[in-house]
Amino acid sequence: MAALPQPPSILTFEEARHVVEGHAAQVQPQIKEKVELFASIGRVLAEPIAADRDYPPFRRAMRDGYALRAADLTNLPVTLEVIGEIKAGAEPAALPREVAAGQAAAIMTGAPAPDGADAVVMVEYTSLSGQRVTVTRAVGSGDNIVAAGSEARKGQVLLHHVALAASVGLQSVSVFRRPEVAILSTGDEIVEIGERPGPHQIRNSNSYSLAAQVQDAGGVPKMLGIARDEAVPLRRLIEQGLKHDLLLLTGGVSMGRYDLVEQVLAELGAEFFFTGAQIQPGRPVVFGRVQERYFFGLPGNPISTMVTFELFARPLLEALAGMAARELSFVHARLKSEIKTKTGLRRFLPGLLSGEFEQAEVELAGWHGSGDVAAMARSNCYIVIPPDRERIAAGEWVAILMR
Repeated sequence: MAALPQPPSILTFEEARHVVEGHAAQVQPQIKEKVELFASIGRVLAEPIAADRDYPPFRRAMRDGYALRAADLTNLPVTLEVIGEIKAGAEPAALPREVAAGQAAAIMTGAPAPDGADAVVMVEYTSLSGQRVTVTRAVGSGDNIVAAGSEARKGQVLLHHVALAASVGLQSVSVFRRPEVAILSTGDEIVEIGERPGPHQIRNSNSYSLAAQVQDAGGVPKMLGIARDEAVPLRRLIEQGLKHDLLLLTGGVSMGRYDLVEQVLAELGAEFFFTGAQIQPGRPVVFGRVQERYFFGLPGNPISTMVTFELFARPLLEALAGMAARELSFVHARLKSEIKTKTGLRRFLPGLLSGEFEQAEVELAGWHGSGDVAAMARSNCYIVIPPDRERIAAGEWVAILMR
């Protein structure tokens, strides 16, 4: 029987995260598909979108008001002759003749600015009497006018956004195929959600919480069911899972006699990048690759499963979906109540962020360990506790990972 991976494979949180990010940066999804524009929402474009003309294609007014020559507003107030009105969508032939010194043209937001005018004064600073308008505030040359081609030049590669695709007339776009993610729960204590659990059994909530997280990260969940604590059927299901783009296993990665996941993966020739991270919850998390497929072994307790997916599996899955690798970012809030804990692990504890504007506060969600799904449901973030802190006083700033 193949030997289990050997230390040093239990990493700090930062080391483990950087290992995953390094592999995510190397992922190059290849499979593309054409979809209708509306169906591309939430997908990753596989080909750049280029501007089919200059944007905007004309000098565009940014405000309702009057197009005029800024030099005419040196001495205020000043009264100008109104030579016409320009609506958004107006044809060039319908535009007033060139705005000359002492003249102005009424103009609407989005309408083309007429020749001769180099600024738009907002209607709030004007008063109209017949065909003459009095202006009470000066503007500089270029104010409230967007120059032609200032947003993009014809042929320029645009950012990947559905609104941009629509603006250049694309009815369908090329996107990367959503990666298929196999989800396999392990353990004799797990039963399907439609079954009545025995006195010492629990329902398979992990597969469903992971499926929701996979969809949110851009993947397609493929449920493989439950693997019992027996090597042969476990191996068969793992081999089935390796036919997909990514394999997520929950449970069976601790040090118990019946925790067989790492053993079976080792027999299949797996390369283990780490077999633990110094975090709570989720310390036994495993990351590796076998048969050119990445896998994560996530701890079986529900909160551990959800936390380790967010910290480690999400960046790799996003890379498989075609997204650019991104660093993990935190926000900060003041702690509402004191937290006492042990040192040695970086902790991601279910928290409740409340308040508004600059008065936001955060507190623990009153959890009772990594199997407390109800606490997770009550929480809306994770409070991040550094490994060298055993007490954080109320009122201190703490890092938060939003959910």
